Amino acid sequence: MKAVVITGPGGPEVLQVKEVEDPELRDDEVLIKVAATALNRADTFQRKGVYPPPKGASEYLGLECSGTVEAVGERVSRWKVGDQVCALLSGGGYAEKVAVPAGQVLPVPQGVSLKDAAGLPEVACTVWSTVFMMSRLSAGETFLVHGGSSGIGTFAIQIAKYQGAKVFATAGSEEKLAFCKKLGADVCINYKTEDFVERVKKETGGKGVDVILDHIGARYLMKNIESLNVDGRLFVIGTMGGAEANIDLRVLLAKRLTVQSAGLRYRSPENKAVIVNQVEKVVWPAIVGGKVKPVVHKSFQFSEAAEAHKLMESSDHIGKILLLP
Repeated sequence: MKAVVITGPGGPEVLQVKEVEDPELRDDEVLIKVAATALNRADTFQRKGVYPPPKGASEYLGLECSGTVEAVGERVSRWKVGDQVCALLSGGGYAEKVAVPAGQVLPVPQGVSLKDAAGLPEVACTVWSTVFMMSRLSAGETFLVHGGSSGIGTFAIQIAKYQGAKVFATAGSEEKLAFCKKLGADVCINYKTEDFVERVKKETGGKGVDVILDHIGARYLMKNIESLNVDGRLFVIGTMGGAEANIDLRVLLAKRLTVQSAGLRYRSPENKAVIVNQVEKVVWPAIVGGKVKPVVHKSFQFSEAAEAHKLMESSDHIGKILLLP
């Protein structure tokens, strides 16, 4: 099969399409003929050599895909050859075929194209596990997502709104803020021209928001903590603004705050299966009902992987970037 390989740590130019061995299929896995995969920020870090795949995972990039089931392992009963599916991966999406544990496979939601479904598993599982399963965002609460125009952000705005929360979003341009508004964000903040802490305080009568989803990390840590309500929950899923920061524990104590952090990729297959199951039960009906829609900015061919990575690193996109074999 063909796959996009990393010829050595570096910039987008190190990505090249090459012929490689087909993946081996284990008894509890499904072999998917890939129709599309979607870029995630983690792919750019792996390309640079600073985010290795988990032990035993595919060496190729790609944390999600959509496609058609080509074969199933002996212990797989739900999925059949020919099923149209999408899947959460530990790696391997940038290839014509990928083997994935059956518990990480989802049906393509009715009303979504096979291609566009490639951009759903990672964002759906990330947002649902962090914002709802672990941070317990509920109807009537307030929620802030940074990078509202990103793949994670566009999905988080929609599902939080669907679940009955008041949604705050930050973005870096008026075009992106307008898109966040269109998706349902109630308060849109330009982080380049406004202090988001001040705006959050103003909009909440000085209280702060109940839950924050953040991918910036160190640079925003204390600002996020200042922006939280009593019993507020901060969930950090990235370190684009640094990995080390000082924290004033007195603020946490005074407001009974919870600070959590987790990634999806290094979770066990069993843990991922629990998340995927929840997503199918709760999130998929919202997508089928048209309340939450995939947001796809642009699609590239495998041969254009370098261009796709350049676009992601420019942050000039809104929503997901797809790669097609």
